[in-house]
Formats: sequence, C-alpha cells, structure tokens
Amino acid sequence: MAETTTNHQEIRQCVEDRKGHPARVKGTEVLRIDYPGFSGEDTLEPIEWDEFFETFEDRKLAFLYEDEKDSRFSKLISRDAKAAGK
Repeated sequence: MAETTTNHQEIRQCVEDRKGHPARVKGTEVLRIDYPGFSGEDTLEPIEWDEFFETFEDRKLAFLYEDEKDSRFSKLISRDAKAAGK
C-alpha cells in the first residue's frame, strides 16, 4: 500500500532503511532517491540531506512510497497531487 508524507524524519528513515540516499540528476536540480543496484548509477550524483530537503521544501514536494520493508518504490510528487489524492 502506498503512503505519502512530507515529514523529513520519516522520509530519511524510510530511505536509509532501504539503503538509499538523496541524489539529483547530474547537471540539474532534479531530485531523486538513489537505491544501490538500481538504474541511475551513471546519471545521478549524491547530495546531502540538508540540500535535498531545502529543494524538497522550495518545490513543495511530497514523498510517495510503498510501506513494505523490502520495497524500494518511491516517487517525489507535488503536494498539490497529494492533496488531490493522486
């Protein structure tokens, strides 16, 4: 089942529990979560959590994820989409 949150601690805990880290697409300000062993190795660069959350808040994003221990499904969506139930 998919969950959505804007809580920084919850996001960080979810990502780190799954061995992921914050990243951006190289040469851009597009945020991503990078999970080792998945696509993106050559196109993503790691960033610090502070930078990630600053951009996350500036762009009014929400974190959509599957709340299952082994799931690495996650997506950054607009908070407008969250409010609309998308």
